[in-house]
Amino acid sequence: MVATTLIAETSNRPTRPHRRPRGSVPNRIVVGGGKGLLVVLFVLGALFPLAWLVISGFKSRTEVNRMPFQFLPDVWRWENYAQILGDPAFLRTVGVTLGGALIFAALSVVINSMAAYVFARLDFAFKRTVWVIVIGTMLLPGMAILLTSFIVVARLSMLDTLAVLILPGAASAAQIFFMRQFYLSVPRSLEESAFIDGAGRFRIFISIFVPMSKPIFVVVAMTSFLAFWNSYVWPVMVISNPDLFQIQQYLAMFRAERGSELGLLMAGSALAAAPVIILCLVLQRYIVEGIKISGIK
Repeated sequence: MVATTLIAETSNRPTRPHRRPRGSVPNRIVVGGGKGLLVVLFVLGALFPLAWLVISGFKSRTEVNRMPFQFLPDVWRWENYAQILGDPAFLRTVGVTLGGALIFAALSVVINSMAAYVFARLDFAFKRTVWVIVIGTMLLPGMAILLTSFIVVARLSMLDTLAVLILPGAASAAQIFFMRQFYLSVPRSLEESAFIDGAGRFRIFISIFVPMSKPIFVVVAMTSFLAFWNSYVWPVMVISNPDLFQIQQYLAMFRAERGSELGLLMAGSALAAAPVIILCLVLQRYIVEGIKISGIK
């Protein structure tokens, strides 16, 4: 009787849904190992050109393009880097380019942040029309306006000056849009409290928005710095004074005049890439944070 009762109670109990067994430990290890291998291969593929550039700076003029391909040099020629660093023209070019890039980055942050705040927070006549025009400039290829831009700066007597490299590109529709997205996510209650305390628009921007925008400013400044540092076509068009040559101009001139000395050219290219790589490594945390918070709204 007891056994019959137990059997009846057991049969009346609700059955639990069947759970699919998770993957076995060996399978998970294989999947995780495969993903790790893909990451390692991706990193190696991304770093290989940079490593080849740095190591080629230690090669002789004939080893760089030797066939069959040889990654490491037969003899490490440290004098290649010493010779490039001892060239006054190279050091002057790096100094001029670095100074111009820093000024350009700072000016881009100031101009584009204020414009982004205006479009995000202020209401004025024809705001939508002006915003459409600003965004529309993003659809114009840079090459399409090179000639007209050259005519403008030539008539303004800006050729062969550092200003011609800095001022024309300081305002950027892409950067204004990027910063505006972040400013749209800031609660309006902060502005209302500041208005009650008697603060004006400029005071609100300086005291509230600027301290919150440090990661965004780093991204904008880094983007502007890279654009200035790597520019070649525009400097070639507007700069003919060797004292104002940019780093890419110097490397192009070096290749044209001493193209057979590929080891020296690679050494100069590696040194030209060093400041950018160092900045990216130092500021990578702010760059990632800025990109993440810019997409809040």
